Amino acid sequence: MRALVMTAPGGAENSRVVEVEAVHPGPGQVSIEVAYAGLNFVDVMARRGDAGYVSAWPYRPGKEVSGRVRAVGEGVVGLAEGDPVVAAPVGGGLAEVVVAEAALTVPLPAGVALREAAAVPLGLATALLLLTDAGRFTAGDTVLVHSAGGGIGAAVAQLVPLLGGGRLIGTVGRPEKAAAAVASGYHAAFARDERLSEAVRAATGGHGVDLVLDPLGTEALETDLELAAPGGRIVLFGNAGGGAVDALPPLGRLLAGNLTVTGFSHRSLAAAAPARLARGIGRALDLLADGRLTLPVGELPGLADVPAAHDAMAAGRATGKYVVRVAG
Repeated sequence: MRALVMTAPGGAENSRVVEVEAVHPGPGQVSIEVAYAGLNFVDVMARRGDAGYVSAWPYRPGKEVSGRVRAVGEGVVGLAEGDPVVAAPVGGGLAEVVVAEAALTVPLPAGVALREAAAVPLGLATALLLLTDAGRFTAGDTVLVHSAGGGIGAAVAQLVPLLGGGRLIGTVGRPEKAAAAVASGYHAAFARDERLSEAVRAATGGHGVDLVLDPLGTEALETDLELAAPGGRIVLFGNAGGGAVDALPPLGRLLAGNLTVTGFSHRSLAAAAPARLARGIGRALDLLADGRLTLPVGELPGLADVPAAHDAMAAGRATGKYVVRVAG
């Protein structure tokens, strides 16, 4: 079978589509014939060699797929050969066939296309869980989202109105991406530069923000703390910049502002609480199925096009969510 393989840390020169040995499900697992696979920044961080993302090279990326069940392993119930599904594998999803835990494989509801479904297990479900579980979003909140032009940022813009509505402010790494963030549903979007704090304060009328969703490690944490309203929540859910992570703020500062700093990891949730993640995936699929949510995606025609897309994501040139057509 064909799969995208990363042979060593680096760029597109170390990513290639090759023939690999077929995979088969073990106990509690299913194998899936992949129709579409989602692209995520976590695979970019793996490719560049960030600590904690790759245990050994070569590495096979891909953490969200849609397709049909090819085979079921021992002990699996509720899933059968041929069932349309979405899944969150631990890796290897950028391939013609992938193995995933049955606990993280969710039946595809009628009316949801495989193309859009591939953006759910990590992208849309993460955005939903960031808002509802980690961020405790309440209708009317002002929400600040860093990297608003990416897939998670676009999903948040879709979800906030469904959860009761609020004011959405985004930050972008490149000034030219601000207009696209506003077009996707943000009330305002600003470049992350020395004028950011002033711009956000003006956009909130001096009130500050109730919820910050921050995938940048701790590089923007000082700004997050400055802009948080009393009782504000800050959710750190990645380290997209790849730099060293600083210590969290002292307790006294959190007490003074009644602030909360929370961590969120899709990978850790999948390992320690798969049922909770599966529920989030299912809820996101239901929003698509009943028409309350649309999920715009950019489609890549094949696996060979993924390395260039990863380059664009790494350089901050990508906008929105990408999926790649693998088969079907």
